[in-house]
Order: sequence, then structure tokens, then C-alpha cells
Amino acid sequence: MSLEEPVPAQLPEVKRKRGQGVGAVFETLKHEILNLTLEPGSPIDEVKLAERFGISRTPIREAMVKLAGEGLVVTLPNRFTIVAPIDFANLPQFFDALSLMYRVTTRLAAANRTENELAAIRELQHTYTAAVEASDVPAMIEVNRNFHAAIARAGKNRYYTDLFVRLLDEGRRLLRLYYSSYNDKLPRIYLQEHEVMLAAIEAQDIEAADRIAEAHAEQIVRQIQNAMTEDRRLNAGISL
Repeated sequence: MSLEEPVPAQLPEVKRKRGQGVGAVFETLKHEILNLTLEPGSPIDEVKLAERFGISRTPIREAMVKLAGEGLVVTLPNRFTIVAPIDFANLPQFFDALSLMYRVTTRLAAANRTENELAAIRELQHTYTAAVEASDVPAMIEVNRNFHAAIARAGKNRYYTDLFVRLLDEGRRLLRLYYSSYNDKLPRIYLQEHEVMLAAIEAQDIEAADRIAEAHAEQIVRQIQNAMTEDRRLNAGISL
């Protein structure tokens, strides 16, 4: 007996191989959550999602599990699912940890990177530049995360890498506010910060890498804090 509910007869075009429906729901909702189209704390209605995507609730639930694994949704004790709130009360601690990890991982990358790792980081920067020039914010958020994660991995300390990647993932929606504050047109000077950071890593200049990473983190945190005071879309997602 199939665990999936039957697909409505009026939607014959929705026949999919197993997993395709899950992937479509996951990617769509991930994009909408990170883009703040789905606001922090807002409810997720599985019935309406099933109708929207023309599939049963089983793949919807599977997609919810994947989203929960990325910290993007939360299932409450009554089994009601919401978009994960942003913990504003602890943001100062988050920013402190994020800024420290920018510095530590960039310093270590300058000391320990290989030529292959340097080439991979450089390729990610090319991709990020293309996303910035296209004002493709979802790609900017994703590639920026991958760029800094690659730097962390080049530092060869898996504990720092794991922590930094978790912080980067938690901060993706805040990064959406960062880009919004520039009307999705990132000033060239901040794109060049990545280039200067990459140059310090390539030159294995540890002190320069530290200094650049610190300045990079400070301007991002400052801009996000300013944007938060002007953006009221997040009020419903405040977690105290």
C-alpha cells in the first residue's frame, strides 16, 4: 500500500519520479525563505502547498524535514510548522562569533592553503562577481556562503570550519537585508574586499588576511544592523 495520498485526477501533468516533487518544494521554499518572501515566524500550510505544487503531502513533509535540517523551518510541539524565527535577542553574540570566525578562518587559509584550494576560492569569487553584476541576490547569498566556507576549509581546522559554516548558514536571511540595503546593487568597493582578501591568502600574508577579514566583517555587521532598524518585515519573526 502506497504511503502517498493519490494525486488529484485533475492534475495529470504532475506525475513525477519520486524525489522530484521533494526537490521542487525544497528549492522553491528555500528561495522564498532566504529572500524573506516567507517572513520569519510565518506559518506553513502543508495542505495549501500540496495544492500549489499539485502533489501529495508526503513529499511536502519530506521537503519540510530537509528545510528543518538547514534551520529554515521549525516544527512546534503541536506539529505546526513555521518559518524559523530570527533570534534578535542573541544577535550581538551571533555577530561577535561571526566576526571572529571571519578573522580566524582567513588567517588560517593564508597560512595553510594549497594551490588547488586557492584556485577553487578564486573560481567562487568569479562566480560571485557574475552574480553581483547580474544583481542575482539568491546566487549572491549562496556563492558568498560557499566562498567563505572554502576559505575556512583551506585553513585545515575542521572545528572552526564547522562552526563558521553553521554561522554562515544561520546568517543567510540577514545577508538578504544586507543586499536589500543597497537596493540589490552591491557597491564595487565591497566586491573588491573579496579580491583583496583573496590576494592576502594567495600571498600567505597572515596579518593582512586578518586585518582585511576584520574590516570585511565589521562593514557587513554594521550595514545589517542599520538595515534592521529600517526593515519591519522581520517583526513577526522576533524570538525572545
